[in-house]
Amino acid sequence: MNYQETLDWMFAQLPMYQQQGASAYKKDLTNTILLADYLENPERNIKAIHVAGTNGKGSTSHLLASVLQEAGYRVGLYTSPHLKDFRERIKINGSTISEEFVCNFIAENKLFFEKNQLSFFEMTVGLAFDYFNKKNIDIAIIEVGMGGRLDSTNIITPLVSVITNIGLDHVQFLGNTLGLIASEKAGIIKRDVPVVIGEYVQETKSVFLAKAQETNSKIYFASDLISETYPSVLIGDYQKHNKKTVLQTIKVLQDQKQFIISEENIQNGFWKVVENTGIQGRWQQLHAEPKVICDTAHNKHGLEIVLNQVQKEKFDALHFVLGVVNDKDLEEILPLFPKKAYYYFSRPNIPRGLDAEILQSKANDFGLTGKVYASIPEAYQEALKVAAKTDFIYVGGSTFVVAEIL
Repeated sequence: MNYQETLDWMFAQLPMYQQQGASAYKKDLTNTILLADYLENPERNIKAIHVAGTNGKGSTSHLLASVLQEAGYRVGLYTSPHLKDFRERIKINGSTISEEFVCNFIAENKLFFEKNQLSFFEMTVGLAFDYFNKKNIDIAIIEVGMGGRLDSTNIITPLVSVITNIGLDHVQFLGNTLGLIASEKAGIIKRDVPVVIGEYVQETKSVFLAKAQETNSKIYFASDLISETYPSVLIGDYQKHNKKTVLQTIKVLQDQKQFIISEENIQNGFWKVVENTGIQGRWQQLHAEPKVICDTAHNKHGLEIVLNQVQKEKFDALHFVLGVVNDKDLEEILPLFPKKAYYYFSRPNIPRGLDAEILQSKANDFGLTGKVYASIPEAYQEALKVAAKTDFIYVGGSTFVVAEIL
């Protein structure tokens, strides 16, 4: 199979949370452990940082990778989901995994995948660990897919575990309180491995402290320990928390004396994170007049910060190109959006995309008015046509909405 045929097979044959939602969620690590053993446990040969959290995992992971690249190391980066191309999930020093490696990995192991009914995510995690091991990286930044305790990435023993924050998201899988969700995220904390917590509230802090005591792990609360940060091209308001988390994680690595990282490496890593890693979709400006910003924030915790930042902008009129997935709690997120704005409702082009008419109807209940469009690109083009040069357009509601515009 060529690369496109390989991708088509992966997406068609194996359950994929990104596309299908709940039906693709696996509640144990049995298959991941089985696959790791089959691949001769490549994850055991990799030094890693493990990053979990409700929001900020991607930005934190990319910033860490950028700093370590600036320090001269060969850095693997595993993140999800991808925006445009599957290969974005697996990079070394900003370069995506080759199409050839993906094709060969699937071809060599296809019978095993089919026999054991591995999920899309389980298989992709195995691919990443196998690739990083064979390419002799110095360190990998491994982002959790969802949760932590039962996530397929949680077969590694990292140098340091990182939990960015806790918010109410994926409650059908992780629990419907901050404490329950924190318990799932805290599942990445390993015995004698230090853990960095980005943000906390009292309900989550007690969970983290208890888990750290149980595993004899040193625990660092970055928001309490780091006061100053460095400028970065990632300029969303929420990045101040992510940057503190990264700085505390770097301090832990420096204390372990396994990696030499200078102040200059940190400064350059923060400033050159897009150049070094290719990260996209984080308060990213797409157009100047009118100003267009896209952002992948998609739950209450993330949208509250982003929509507050929107209101700080100067504009004559405000436009929202909006789409969501069908398991999104609209009662929770729609009240966050401003009533004084024009809305362009559309459905993300994935099976999980919520019908635009349903979104429009629910939005109307909260005083948000606008028209329905057949596709996200069509909605975006209409917003560009309607908006004056002094207006502001925000594109978001879902990672998949942003992916269709980039």
